[in-house]
Amino acid sequence: MAGAFINSLRLVRAGLVLAQHGVSFVPKGMAVPPALTAARILTAPIRWISAPFRIGQPKQKRISGAIAALGPSYIKLGQFLATRADVIGPELANDLAHLQDRMPPFSMSEARKAVEQSLGGRLEDHFATFGPPVAAASIAQVHKAEVIGATGERRAVAVKILRPGVERRFKADLDSYYFAASQIERFHPPSRRLQPVAVVDTLKRTTELEMDLRLEAAAISEMAENIVGEPEFRVPTVDWKRTSRRVLTLEWIDGTPISDHAALDARGLDKRALGLTVIRSFLRQAMRDGFFHADMHQGNLFIDQEGRVTAVDFGIMGRLGPKERRFLAEILHGLITRDYRRAAWVHFWAGYVPPHHPVEVFAQALRAIGEPIHGRTANEISMADLLGQLFAYTEVFDMKTRPELIMLQKSMVIVEGVARSLNPELNIWTAAEPIAKEWMEDNLGVGGRLREAGEGATTIGRVLAEVPSLMTEAQTTLHLLSGMTRDGLRLAPETVADIGKAENRGVIWSRLPLWIAAVSLAALAAHQLGWL
Repeated sequence: MAGAFINSLRLVRAGLVLAQHGVSFVPKGMAVPPALTAARILTAPIRWISAPFRIGQPKQKRISGAIAALGPSYIKLGQFLATRADVIGPELANDLAHLQDRMPPFSMSEARKAVEQSLGGRLEDHFATFGPPVAAASIAQVHKAEVIGATGERRAVAVKILRPGVERRFKADLDSYYFAASQIERFHPPSRRLQPVAVVDTLKRTTELEMDLRLEAAAISEMAENIVGEPEFRVPTVDWKRTSRRVLTLEWIDGTPISDHAALDARGLDKRALGLTVIRSFLRQAMRDGFFHADMHQGNLFIDQEGRVTAVDFGIMGRLGPKERRFLAEILHGLITRDYRRAAWVHFWAGYVPPHHPVEVFAQALRAIGEPIHGRTANEISMADLLGQLFAYTEVFDMKTRPELIMLQKSMVIVEGVARSLNPELNIWTAAEPIAKEWMEDNLGVGGRLREAGEGATTIGRVLAEVPSLMTEAQTTLHLLSGMTRDGLRLAPETVADIGKAENRGVIWSRLPLWIAAVSLAALAAHQLGWL
């Protein structure tokens, strides 16, 4: 009861802040639950009083102001919900997409304390110089520092440090999110299809990963292995010696922000080629590796001294399994080649569309999405918008929510925006076609089939290798049963006592499992004797 009361107070506070900024989180066209209707009526005076102060304020600015006032965990919640247009609607998701994760930095003394507690010793034992924060967000902030190498040379590094007490704050707010989600599922049946509690589960897992900086370091290391042989895209090197759960040390990227077009031009860089690199690198990560940078906005991309696109901030990563990768490749290939029936079939193969819907009807829906893109100019076609339209059919065709695909679609919106800012005429489909074709050939061609056959043979080999041990276990079981039938069936004294207690209570449902166990043993013994 105390937990429900405290969570209710937290949600009331959040509601008052949202009302003060004139923000509503109910998507247009959605029936408003009675509880939210009552809350809206109760907070009406606050909206009226604050209305004059909001005159001329864009909606996006009001939303950003409200969420920033609520604190770090709400900023993360807002950024996460921006990837879930299926839950909050496309308009609100678009507004939240512009939410900036910026917070006032914490002090140098707190940063020093965090480093010394995490790495041991004094800060000077690890860094030759340690500068003030250069960026501060809801979960961590970044400092520029220097370390001395084995040969005495100095090199610049970026040091990312978690905010003090951030785990405790996030845990408290997540409790209130779970409480709200459970109440929504309980009292608003139409929302159950969207699985509000599962949405909070995903947010919880995401933030837990972000708050262990060793996992971010591992993500960078994994991607570095994946992109070996790609000279146009790179990631920073991890300094594992100076990395822990709360401190992450990386190579300092001394490059030009990809958003600074004037500086890129001054360096004589080909912005069209850079745009193509951005989109193709992302698609390779998603389709080939199944592991992609899910926050590749302009602030996280730089062009290094060798002209390579360099990504930073790997706190939010996306993963796609083999089924999801095939789904993505087949969808793109099917829409590019106008093979709508195959693109529809893969939805059923992946289990995204229930089998009671005809494939032909779903193919018709895909045609309605795909045909308008053909014959249009490159700057009129958006792959991300197209995928967004596809996911909009979720309710019509009873498609289950796929969080990993929603994250992919939202990431693609960001990546497309970056690529098109460099080259407004970039043809997304022309850029994507060789990546999708390469995946199809590698995985659905002869080589892919042979690889699948080899994996199948390996699985069969493992099963066969376990047969002797399984037969030994079966033989042991038969010996035990044989002994039971020879010496008579005996129940443990505890079991007999439990059955007696159940008899005395006279509760049939209480004794039923005990009798089932006893009868089962008797049946096994009878079978061994050949009586059954």
